[in-house]
Amino acid sequence: MQLDHDQLRQLITLLGESDIQELKLEGDDFRLELRRNLPASQPQVVMQAAPAQAMVAAPAAAPAATPSAAPPAAAAVRGDLLEVTAPMVGTFYRASAPGEPAFVELGSRISAGQPICILEAMKLMNELEAEVSGEVVEILVENGTPVEFGQVLMRVRPA
Repeated sequence: MQLDHDQLRQLITLLGESDIQELKLEGDDFRLELRRNLPASQPQVVMQAAPAQAMVAAPAAAPAATPSAAPPAAAAVRGDLLEVTAPMVGTFYRASAPGEPAFVELGSRISAGQPICILEAMKLMNELEAEVSGEVVEILVENGTPVEFGQVLMRVRPA
């Protein structure tokens, strides 16, 4: 895949006109990551979505929360923990399919690049991978629950 300057400008313009907060695109000889409006006040672990997986049978997503509804407030955060946040709006799943074991449990040791959950958005299953190695100390979202962009999903103690 080739991407020339005009196509790049068009892509940036389209991104600016949409509500997309993050876009990652890879070609044979390039990798493009565009992000905007990320809160700078708190440390975040940015998760990289793997290419869309084959659709997995899953319950229909619940209606999205109204914009005025804020994500649940987090308890006091310890400085030694990193927050894994949702890179998009979607439905959180702990396993690849109903009845399958969860990707991670409390106390699980994870390594960078390891799948930790799935976010379903518009019937596409996006596998999220850990950006850091460490231990999962909190899982803050129930399986099958809708999540907002930037909502804390898990807390990890880096190794």
